[in-house]
Amino acid sequence: MAGEPDPELSRVRLGIAYDGTDFHGWGRQSGLRTVQGELEAALETIFGRFGPPPKLTVAGRTDAGVHAIGQVAHLDLTARQLDKFSRASNGGNISDLAHRLNGIAGLESDVRVLTAELVSADFDARFSAVFRSYRYRIADAASVWNPVTRRMTLFVPGQLDLGRMSEASETLLGLHDWTAFCKSREESTNIRTLQRFEWKRDEDQTLVATVQADAFCHSMVRALVGAVAAVGEGKLEPADLVRIRDGKVRTSDFKVLPAKGLVLLGVGYPPESEWASRSQKTRAKRELDERL
Repeated sequence: MAGEPDPELSRVRLGIAYDGTDFHGWGRQSGLRTVQGELEAALETIFGRFGPPPKLTVAGRTDAGVHAIGQVAHLDLTARQLDKFSRASNGGNISDLAHRLNGIAGLESDVRVLTAELVSADFDARFSAVFRSYRYRIADAASVWNPVTRRMTLFVPGQLDLGRMSEASETLLGLHDWTAFCKSREESTNIRTLQRFEWKRDEDQTLVATVQADAFCHSMVRALVGAVAAVGEGKLEPADLVRIRDGKVRTSDFKVLPAKGLVLLGVGYPPESEWASRSQKTRAKRELDERL
């Protein structure tokens, strides 16, 4: 049955961080540098001699230019691969895998494996997740523009209204069809639960959005932030965003903001006893009760 774990394989969970500026996104693409491509090449160097090179399943496929400090992925190792790795590490455990991968990447690499741990085969980095959390940074005329953070901050002229933006974000929360804010993909649904959407100004008065949902469809976070930024500029009213969302049609009323300001903060999972049931629930096609 599709999605069922192989009992002869050992599953490893990785915690990953990267500066997305010079990557063409997470997913492998022929001839292009991607996060998955870099990590799987390193995994092949370590394990490829002892069986099929491991492949990564990721919690969320980030676009080109998007950064991460809390990305999660998993891979499966054969018994021979796990045994050979342990021997090569002089009896070390799987946590040494992070050190080996980082050694291959180099001290100044723009991708870093933070953790590696053995988990049960019920864990699925993508389907076991209960939320993904992102941050988006916008420096406007009220902000102290810091060139040190330029690779992860969008700089805009003029001043945005934080109060209007917070009001607009609050109106969007809940389970909805987000087609108006997503690049649709064939045979996929755009129904998601937006759990959190908040704004604040940090110590430099930079506007910082925190956006959390059970999952996001393609370009959804950058579209949501762009729509709310349009409210902050006075180009849209807070109520307009609900109208656009419920219209379920892509619109040119706002801009999808660039990837550079977006960082994947983390991915949340339920207790281990609920990993399998969560995966089954996530794989089921989402439906929206139009009566709500």
